[in-house]
Amino acid sequence: MKTELHTDWTVKDICEGFVYNELEGKGLFGMNGKLTIQPEYQRNYIYADGKKDVAVIDSILKGYPIGLIYFNRLDDGQLEILDGQQRITSLGRFITSRFAIVDNGIQQYFRGIAKDKQDKILNTKLLIYVCEGSETEIKEWFKTINIAGIPLNNQEVLNAIYSGPFVTLAKEEFSNSQNSNIAKWSSYIKAVVNRQEYLERALDWVSKGNIEHYMSLHRYDDNINELKTYFNSVIDWVDSIFLNVYTEMQTIEWGRLYEQYHKQPYNPEEVSKKAAELYADEYVKNKKGIFEYILGGSNDSKLLEIRIFEERDKKTVYERQTKEAQEKGISNCPLCALGNDNNKTRIWKLNEMDADHVTAWSKGGATDISNCQMLCKTHNRAKGNK
Repeated sequence: MKTELHTDWTVKDICEGFVYNELEGKGLFGMNGKLTIQPEYQRNYIYADGKKDVAVIDSILKGYPIGLIYFNRLDDGQLEILDGQQRITSLGRFITSRFAIVDNGIQQYFRGIAKDKQDKILNTKLLIYVCEGSETEIKEWFKTINIAGIPLNNQEVLNAIYSGPFVTLAKEEFSNSQNSNIAKWSSYIKAVVNRQEYLERALDWVSKGNIEHYMSLHRYDDNINELKTYFNSVIDWVDSIFLNVYTEMQTIEWGRLYEQYHKQPYNPEEVSKKAAELYADEYVKNKKGIFEYILGGSNDSKLLEIRIFEERDKKTVYERQTKEAQEKGISNCPLCALGNDNNKTRIWKLNEMDADHVTAWSKGGATDISNCQMLCKTHNRAKGNK
């Protein structure tokens, strides 16, 4: 890969003809159309938080360097930003009055600050390397230089590697903060739009966890029909079964549960009533497990991590059972006492026994001393939820 250093390009040169797309949240063009600010392999603009974008402008005004910037020269002579698009977009957005900074204690847009400060920003020279190389070289270099700063996440890296029409369309759908569907999606997915997290979830679901293979296979597709259809099928399935929304729903593996249960019939009213009851149950420790528990037929109570008996209650029950068993000459494990083997009269130590619900929790049994019995570990594990 060849590189050449430019030290004479100013902020004004780079931001001439700056175009920013509010809908997509990205800088598009600079240098009067010669520079593509956000090629498809680049992440979305993430500096628009009133801190990072302002810091770029403050650095320029204070004469601080804002670091090296890398451009890639294409075969047709056009340029695209390889590294530095967050900084360049911040500069372009400020110059075109899309955000303000505090100047002399007052919020000021570019057109409102003093002329000498405007000139200082516009005339600041940037350190820019222009690189030329193959697609493989450019993308490897892109990954290397993005180790510092705010690191690329996995999906942003994959977007860079498999840039093309499929990624372009996928980002327009799943990485667009103006997409009205996000309000619905956010009930079931905890994600940040401009960090590609909704896109990552959609790809994870449709690919059954093999995102990279799926993106490689579909890189040059001119539509994302399968991706959208599958994603919406999962969301609509969850939305139709659970009538109420709970915070824990954002962390559920809905793609896996959809594959496992979407062919089974459910009564939404009954499902929602059951979910509300479990949420109100003080013995349920893992609220996140409620949804899979219900979808699976309310059989696997391990998903709920039912609150266990207090140590003092286990000791009390153990002592009572042991005293009664010794008086009768039988085992202090009620189930062993019913048998015919050598354990029929065995007195187990406390650490050899487990606390068990006499009436299973799933059948309405409470987790308190009145519903507690001590069983040897073998019988307790065999008893399960019976």
